[in-house]
Amino acid sequence: MSETAKLQIDDKTHEFPVVVGSENEHAIDIAKLRAQTGYITLDDGYGNTGSCQSSITYIDGEKGILRYRGIPIEQLAEHSTFVETAWLIIWGHLPTKQELASFRAQLVRHEMLHEGLRQMFDGFPASGHPMAILSAMINAMSCYHPDVMKIEMDDQATFESAAARLLSKVRTIAAASYKTSIGQPIMYPRPEKSYCENFLHMMFSIPNQRYAADPDVAQALNLILILHADHEQNCSTSTVRMVGSSGANLFASCSAGVCALWGPLHGGANVAVLEQLEYLHREKVDLKAFIEESKAKDSNKRLMGFGHRVYKNFDPRANILKAAADKVLKLLKVKDPLLDIARHLEEVALKDSYFVERKLYPNVDFYSGIIMRAMGIPVSMFTVMFAIGRMPGWIANWKEIHDDPNSRISRPRQVYTGPTKRDYVPMDQRG
Repeated sequence: MSETAKLQIDDKTHEFPVVVGSENEHAIDIAKLRAQTGYITLDDGYGNTGSCQSSITYIDGEKGILRYRGIPIEQLAEHSTFVETAWLIIWGHLPTKQELASFRAQLVRHEMLHEGLRQMFDGFPASGHPMAILSAMINAMSCYHPDVMKIEMDDQATFESAAARLLSKVRTIAAASYKTSIGQPIMYPRPEKSYCENFLHMMFSIPNQRYAADPDVAQALNLILILHADHEQNCSTSTVRMVGSSGANLFASCSAGVCALWGPLHGGANVAVLEQLEYLHREKVDLKAFIEESKAKDSNKRLMGFGHRVYKNFDPRANILKAAADKVLKLLKVKDPLLDIARHLEEVALKDSYFVERKLYPNVDFYSGIIMRAMGIPVSMFTVMFAIGRMPGWIANWKEIHDDPNSRISRPRQVYTGPTKRDYVPMDQRG
C-alpha cells in the first residue's frame, strides 16, 4: 500500500499521497487539497513547495551535490564541453558522435542574425542595459522564425532547430549588445571556432585585428557556462516553466527567463561581488576592519560571494572555478587592485574560524566574477554571461512541460488580505 500523509482539520482527517523521487526525496501531493478541504497552503516564496516533478537536475545542498541528468558536475567540468552538456541537459542523455556533430553543425548554421534583426541594435541607446537588449532581441527573434512559434509535441526536428537557434544566436546577440554599448562595429561569428572561442572573438575582435583566445581562457569560459547550465527550480527557471505552461513559445518563455535573471537577488550576485570590491578599493577601506565588522551580529555589512542559499556545506561549482581562476590569473598576469582585494578576502575566509565554522566559503559567483573581470568582460555583461550559460536549462524545462500531455497552466492561489466588501462612494460625497 502506498504511503500517505494525514492532515487533520477540526474533527476530520484527510489523506494525501506521498510522492518519492529517484533520490529518495519525499513530497506530499496536495493537488486535491482545496477540493477535499476548502483550504490551500500558504508558502511565501515557495520555499517548501514543489512546483513540478523534473528529471533534469538534482541538488543536495547539505552534501554539496549537483548533477545534470544524474552525472556529477565534477565529471562534466573535467571531461565535457558546454555544447555537449547542453545536449545532455536538453535531451537527457550524452550525445553520440553523430548527434554531437549534427548539433554543432546546427549551431554554426544558426549563428548569424537576420539583417532585419541585426539592424534593431541601431535603435537601442548606447546606455541600454545588455539584459534589456538580450530579452528584447530573443523575443523579436521569433518574428523571423515563425516555424518555431508553435512546435507540435512530436515535432522533434523543429524543436531541435529552435533550441540550436537560441543557443547559437544568444552569443551573437550578447556580443553585439556589448559592441553597440562601446560604439564599435558588430563582429560576425566565425564558423571554424568553438562555441566559447567564437563568443570571445565577437566580444573582443575589431576590424583588421582578430582576437585569438588562449585555450585556458576559452576553457575557463567553458567551465563557467557548464556550471551555470541549470540549477533546479530557481527564480528564472520557474519563470520559464510558468510562462511556458500557458502555451507560450520557446523564445517568449526564455525571454521571460532573462528578465527574471536580471534581478540583483538572482543573476546579479556576481555583479554584487565586483561592486563590493570596487567600493573597498575606491574608499580605501581597511580590509581587516571590514572583515571584522562583517562578522558582528548587528552589522549590516556582509561579504558578497561567500556562502550560498542552497549549499549549506560548500558550493561544488566553486571548487571547480577556484582552480580555473588560479590558472587564468596566473596566465593573464593581470595587474588589478580589485583582484588583489578578492584574493585577500578569499584567503581570510578560507582560514578564519568564523567563516569556516559557518561554512561561508567563496561561492561560484565569487570566482566567476573575478575570472570574467580578468578576461576583460565588463560588469554590465556578467548577468548576460549567466543567461548564456543558463539557456540549456531553460530550454530543457520548457521542453519538459511541452512534452507532458498532462501539463496544465500554472496558476498559484493566494490568501486575500484586503478590505471586505464596501460600497462605491460618489466623488461629491468623499471627504
